[in-house]
Amino acid sequence: MAGGGRRRAYIGSFTAAGGRGVLTATVDPDSGALSVVSAVDGVPDPSYLALSGTRLYAVSETADGAVAVYRLDGDRPRLTGPPVPVGGSEPTHLSLHAGHVLTANYGSGSVTALPLRGDGTLVEGAAAVLRHEGSGPVADRQLSPHAHQVQPDPSGRWIVSVDLGTDSVRVCVLHDGALTLHHETALRPGSGPRHLAFHPDGRRVYVLNELTPAVTVCRWDAEAGRLEPVAEAPVLPDEVAGDAYPSGIVVSPDGRFVWTATRGQDVLSVLAVEDDGVGRATTVPCGGVWPRAIALSEGFLYVANERSGDVSWFAVDPVSGVPRRRGSMEAPAASCVVFG
Repeated sequence: MAGGGRRRAYIGSFTAAGGRGVLTATVDPDSGALSVVSAVDGVPDPSYLALSGTRLYAVSETADGAVAVYRLDGDRPRLTGPPVPVGGSEPTHLSLHAGHVLTANYGSGSVTALPLRGDGTLVEGAAAVLRHEGSGPVADRQLSPHAHQVQPDPSGRWIVSVDLGTDSVRVCVLHDGALTLHHETALRPGSGPRHLAFHPDGRRVYVLNELTPAVTVCRWDAEAGRLEPVAEAPVLPDEVAGDAYPSGIVVSPDGRFVWTATRGQDVLSVLAVEDDGVGRATTVPCGGVWPRAIALSEGFLYVANERSGDVSWFAVDPVSGVPRRRGSMEAPAASCVVFG
C-alpha cells in the first residue's frame, strides 16, 4: 500500500476513446467502493497495468508499442521517464518475471521481455522479442498471430503466452535475456484464445476463448512445461443470441469458482470448478457496457466497463459464487483494474 496505508486501485484506460490515463482510487475495506483521487495523463492508451511494490507498469497500446513505469508515492503516480519501446505493436497485456517486464503484442503477434534495473525502471534498447507464427480459420481475425496475454506460470520456470490469431498457447523460457520457444499447444481451430488463469493448485488452467464463448480446461505439467486440453465448456446459456466476445477471466483463491466477462452480452459468468472441467454457467449483468477486464480483491469482483465508462463492483456470494452488484464509479474508457 504505497503512501499512507490506504488500499488503492489503479485503473487503466484508452485515452484515444476519452480515457483520463491512469486513475488512482481509494478502496473502502467494508463496501469495496472505489473513490477517484487522481488522474495521470501523458501516456497514450495505458490499457493494461501491473503492480510491483512502489512501481506501476503500463502498456501503451499503440502502433509503436511501449511500456511506461510510474513511481507510487502518494495519491498521484509519477512517471520515472519516457515510455520504453517493446519492439512490437499494440501491446495488450504485461506481467513481471525474473527481473523483466513481459508484454504480449497483439498487432505484431509477438512477446517481449524488457530488463529491469534494480530500482524497477526499464533498461532502454534491450528488448528481447519472440515472434509468433501461424494463422487461424476466422478470416477477419486470424490472418496472422495476435498475442493477447503473457505471464509466468505458478512455478516461475516458464512463460506462457496466449495467441488469439493462431488458436494456441505457447510456453517459452527466458535465459540470459533471450526468449526461446519450448512448446506450443494447439486449441480448437477458430476458438480464438484470449486470456488464461491458473487454478491455485498449479495443475489446472482455464483458457478463455474470444471467438467462441467458451472456456478450455487444460492440465498443466510444470515439470515438462506442457499444456494439455481436456474439456471445453460454454460461458453463456444455450439460448443466448447476438454478439458475444469473452474478455476477462479470474479464478477464486480457494479454487472453487471461475468468473468470466463477455462483451456484447455484457454479462459476468460464474462456473463451479469440477475435477477436469467446470459446471454450467450462471450469468448476471456486468453493471455496464463492454466489460473489458475483471479483477478480484478482498472478496469483491471489479469490472472495467469500457464503453459505459465505469468500474462496477460486486460482492461475491461465498456459497454460490454469484456476484451481486454493489456500486460503480465513473472511469471513462476503462480497460483494467489492479490493486495495491
